[in-house]
Amino acid sequence: MAAITETIDISRSPADVFSYVTDPTHLPEWQESAVSVRRLGEAPLAVGSKVAVTRRLGRREFTSTMQVIELEAPRHWHVHGIDGPVRGDVQGTIEPLDDGERSRLTLSLDFEGHGIGKALVPLVVRPHVRKEMPKDERTLKGILESGAAG
Repeated sequence: MAAITETIDISRSPADVFSYVTDPTHLPEWQESAVSVRRLGEAPLAVGSKVAVTRRLGRREFTSTMQVIELEAPRHWHVHGIDGPVRGDVQGTIEPLDDGERSRLTLSLDFEGHGIGKALVPLVVRPHVRKEMPKDERTLKGILESGAAG
């Protein structure tokens, strides 16, 4: 199946958008299903960094470990799930608009199912993400454009 991709224009610089969206501690602020995030290790976020993300899907909570695969400020990042039955693969791209005054953010999500996850991905996860992702991007846009994000 193809990745789920959503794009939104945000009236903030690529550096501002990148800084906020790649800080995993902000996920629960703008992603409806994100309950909590815990950094694994003390070092600054870099390729190889890992975070434990707990998400709510229906009445259940699931925690998975995500690892940073690419981090190219302020244009692109890629994180990949490395454990659990459903492993997300997230890529983000930021294009500058209006001489860098605004940004076009594109998020692309795909999933690998392992064990029970093979059934969960098409039946539960993908439909849920298709509904949530546009709302999450609008929430992110609102936070960044209000100036509430640094």
